[in-house]
Amino acid sequence: MKTINMIWIVLLIVVCSSCEGFLDVEPSNAGDANTSIKTAADAQVVINGLMRRMTHQYYYGRNFVMYGDAKGGDLTIFSQGRGLDALYTFNHTQSANNYGTYWSHLYEGILQMNNLLENIEKLEQEGTIEDFDNAKGRALTARALIYFDLVRLYGKAYTDDKASYGVPNVTEPLEDTAQPLRASVEENYMQILADLTTAAPLLSKQKSNGYMNYYANKALQARVHLYMGHHAEALSAAEEIINDGVYSLYANNAWVDSWKTQFGTESIFELGIFPNEGDLGSGSLGFYLRRRGDSPTAAGWFMASDYFLDRLGEDEDDVRWGVMAQDESETPRLGSCYKYSGSVALEGDGKPENSTAVNIKVIRLSEIYLIAAEAALPTNPAAAAGYLNEIRKRSPNLLPATAATITLDMILDERGKELFAEGHRFFDMIRLNKSITFNDDFAGISIPHREKTIDRSFYKTILPISQGEIDANPGIESQQNPGY
Repeated sequence: MKTINMIWIVLLIVVCSSCEGFLDVEPSNAGDANTSIKTAADAQVVINGLMRRMTHQYYYGRNFVMYGDAKGGDLTIFSQGRGLDALYTFNHTQSANNYGTYWSHLYEGILQMNNLLENIEKLEQEGTIEDFDNAKGRALTARALIYFDLVRLYGKAYTDDKASYGVPNVTEPLEDTAQPLRASVEENYMQILADLTTAAPLLSKQKSNGYMNYYANKALQARVHLYMGHHAEALSAAEEIINDGVYSLYANNAWVDSWKTQFGTESIFELGIFPNEGDLGSGSLGFYLRRRGDSPTAAGWFMASDYFLDRLGEDEDDVRWGVMAQDESETPRLGSCYKYSGSVALEGDGKPENSTAVNIKVIRLSEIYLIAAEAALPTNPAAAAGYLNEIRKRSPNLLPATAATITLDMILDERGKELFAEGHRFFDMIRLNKSITFNDDFAGISIPHREKTIDRSFYKTILPISQGEIDANPGIESQQNPGY
């Protein structure tokens, strides 16, 4: 997909109510986007379109998840040139390998939600009897998630320099001549929290497979507050989810099979991906993480680093070995991850004859326990140990953590093992100001664009604003990220 600048995004969203085929079902009064949304059913069509957009290869369908792991030190590559290896090598400039599709694709989703929210507001001002609460709650929560992802890609960590540039805060449809400039990281986070706080009471607490509900909103609040270093707020949100008991952790003997299950007991927000509708085939996460030649076009793009395997290898009976299989190296090495294939036998998750169409589990309950552990640690290490042990028990031969033994590094290691290949590791290391060491010597690859070990002071830990966006919006040139 070619780069789409902010002006053309506005035209796509405001002038046309569909984009890339996401809104295939016409609203009840199809026509101008500003008048076509009349009912809650029409609003749901737009929400459906956004969920479909989130499964795109530029977002949770592949690239965003790969970004969070390829850069985090827990993945390595066997050979360059297979695809997305610039994420691992940090070979980014403002005109090459800038991954500008993150910017364009995610802003298209934001502007889609802005248009929906404005139309709902107009209808409510006119006295409509339709109940749009759920649609508004979902739209605001989705906008918050997208902004959270954008500011992590293009801005420094909130705990590093919240006054530095984030991304433009766009909360309403724009005129076609608009050229919004970057807000600060802090302003982005304030908008994210405002959206989440406004949305929460509008959302149902009932499970809603494939969509955001009240608990997905609370899970995002927990995640965002953790990234901000707001431990009390993160703990409060996490404990509400845990204590309400709507979701439950898998027992050890069920964890491996959970990856071939749609909308299981741990899934707080899971994106449905279906054959012939967003199934990325050989461009999917499953193919990017399988062993080279498996089924049969997988190219073995990424595999686990020695460092990750050493941590998982602390317990040979860790249940999470069950989604790992032999990679392409000659020695016995379970470096290929099959979470997104359903199982090492390519069973998928119940969709007929299509093992690549596996749902993406964006937020799982296990992450919420790990958030609770980290958030409780500074003030209540005993509670932190209790939350951590609920996940640590997946390594049955390791001693449980106690108030005296638990550390932040222990929690971080458990996050790495539990959330491997789910897009978290890099962002965790950056927000906690940890050094990232890459397993470049695994295949003897030469990496000229970064050192073997980096930390968040390295300028390429955030992406450049692409040259295409600068050409379309010259004012943003002076706000380019340092170093590019």
